[in-house]
Amino acid sequence: MRKIVIIGGGAVGSSIAYHLASHPAFHGEITVVERDPTYRIASSSLSASSIRQQFSTPLNIAMSRFGFEFLSTGAERLEVDGDRPALGLKHSGYLFMASAAGVPTLRENHAVQCAEGADVALLSPAEITARFPWIATDGVAAACFGLSREGWFDGPALLAAFRRKARALGVTYVAKDAVGLARAGDLVTGVRLADGAELACDVAVNAGGPWSARVASWAGIDLPVRPRKRMVFVIACRTPLPDCPMVIEPGGICMRPEGAFYLCCRSPGADEPDPDEPPLEVDESMFYEMMWPVLAERIPALEELKLASSWAGYYEMNLFDHNGIVGPHPAAPNLIHATGFSGHGIQHSPATGRGVAELIAAGGYTSLDLSPLGCARLVEGRPLIERAIL
Repeated sequence: MRKIVIIGGGAVGSSIAYHLASHPAFHGEITVVERDPTYRIASSSLSASSIRQQFSTPLNIAMSRFGFEFLSTGAERLEVDGDRPALGLKHSGYLFMASAAGVPTLRENHAVQCAEGADVALLSPAEITARFPWIATDGVAAACFGLSREGWFDGPALLAAFRRKARALGVTYVAKDAVGLARAGDLVTGVRLADGAELACDVAVNAGGPWSARVASWAGIDLPVRPRKRMVFVIACRTPLPDCPMVIEPGGICMRPEGAFYLCCRSPGADEPDPDEPPLEVDESMFYEMMWPVLAERIPALEELKLASSWAGYYEMNLFDHNGIVGPHPAAPNLIHATGFSGHGIQHSPATGRGVAELIAAGGYTSLDLSPLGCARLVEGRPLIERAIL
């Protein structure tokens, strides 16, 4: 009987556990090691939990397509004892707006998306105004708008549903901190815990999220994944914004509805510091000095708003090419990595979980080929660039 130990019980790790436990070809024991079962600072808990097909690489588009399908049918898939989870999927598109300088990239991405079957419209400024009259289009030359299979969902609910279903299928969760790997040659034979215990394994999975480079280092692997702080601001606006999509301003500021409020976020610019694992403290000056003026110019109704709350979480940023890293590394062939998604991990957790489960149970991918995300590109210096990173 094969023994599998998954380090990290967030959305990706728990999706792997669920998909593996339900795979008809797998027979064995699955243990998930999660140091904080409250998930207080887990990326899965602190994500803005949105899903889109507007990526620049065909594989990410396909992963999102499966993710949206999974979220649409998740209540049935993740049912336990007649209790179906409410995943809160909201159908609403992303509106990527571009300045004149950004139009060539926007058009190139749109062509890739259409070739992959994504339902995405290229809009002129006049067409943006016709759909969303409350948006000012000064400085906007074009936009792409997702007409279907995009939106947002309840990320913590998805994580809880994966975990609950996995446990119902016989997966064991261990609330302890992993601190090292036992090895025989280049193979991993066990996962060492902080209390001195060791969990024997035939395959180990690194789903450590922002801390996955630490896990990889135990096998002598330099994984280019680092924790990067991202802040989310919750605002209230008196004036209704009918049919508000996920709005992405040309400078990269994002805003979408969340119930009666709106979530806003922004990634640092290329000339701004973006240190590894800073404290998860919110700097409200970013909102007041860098975001609000831009939002108010783009959406005049936001000249009058109230900052209701805020939080900060970590992206597991892949500094090599901003794409997920999925698969084993030649330095440790039975240690499978599933990390580095750079902000789109939770929306790709269903596809990642299914893919890693196939690697373990079937010896290879049988649905969607995730091999372009493998570690070979890191070793060979072949970046798979994703241009649509938020």
